[in-house]
Amino acid sequence: MDFANKLMERTGKGYLSYSALKYAADGSRQQDMKLFELYMKGLLKKESDALSFGSLYDTLLLEPHTLSDKYFVLYDEPKKKELDEKYSNQYKMPRSSKSWKEEYKEWYDNEMEHVKGREIVDEEMMNKAESMIVRLDESEVLDMSTGKVTPVRSYLTGKTQYEINDWIEHVPVRGFLDVRGDGFITDSKTTRNLYGFRYDVGSYDYDIQAYIYTNVEQCDDFYWVAQTKSVPYTCAVYKASNITLSRGEDKFWSAIHNIEKWLDSPEKDTSTFAIYSEI
Repeated sequence: MDFANKLMERTGKGYLSYSALKYAADGSRQQDMKLFELYMKGLLKKESDALSFGSLYDTLLLEPHTLSDKYFVLYDEPKKKELDEKYSNQYKMPRSSKSWKEEYKEWYDNEMEHVKGREIVDEEMMNKAESMIVRLDESEVLDMSTGKVTPVRSYLTGKTQYEINDWIEHVPVRGFLDVRGDGFITDSKTTRNLYGFRYDVGSYDYDIQAYIYTNVEQCDDFYWVAQTKSVPYTCAVYKASNITLSRGEDKFWSAIHNIEKWLDSPEKDTSTFAIYSEI
């Protein structure tokens, strides 16, 4: 409890997540105790098109019934084509004209009245996510050792966005499993390079996440269902090996060691942090 109490006093947060631990783990590409402190205090905000697409994809894949509550899809291509046809006889480049822009803005402003706090995604992003999931639902994997063919979707069947809030020894941890299946855990990932994903597991510290979840849930089988974000949207199922889980465990405890040193030295500013190693 001493660790948890100190963590709460210093950061205002009484638990650790994978997203925080990756900033404190030795060997992490993102290791920096300053980043850890900022994240724990809610001062490290990250936004990107890739993150937005990943959230949309996960919602459509795992909880499609919540899509309309979270997202507003702006289907504006039909309107653009309608205006192109309307002004094509008057202007060589209709979309550059004042008339086209004013009418489109009027339509757009009217559409925005229906957003009601939801995240706006465009038609292209939505179509891509839908196409990816169609491919995933058609995909199967072959176990060469047994000859068994298994649909990829079966690795995503179970309780979705399953919350864990528990302890690993004296460390309070929290997280959300994409899927808690019957005897397995699965994390969904999109990737640019499917065959480079095995290296991403270490580079982006997904192994820490796998260790935390399997430890808390006392479950040995952890899978990543990965899918490329470019046509033809190939899928793969990767199972975390004992070596990967062991590596995640080592990173986890290295992060805890570094956090404990920081908590025990309140006079030390995280801006003094630097990395020393041999290569």
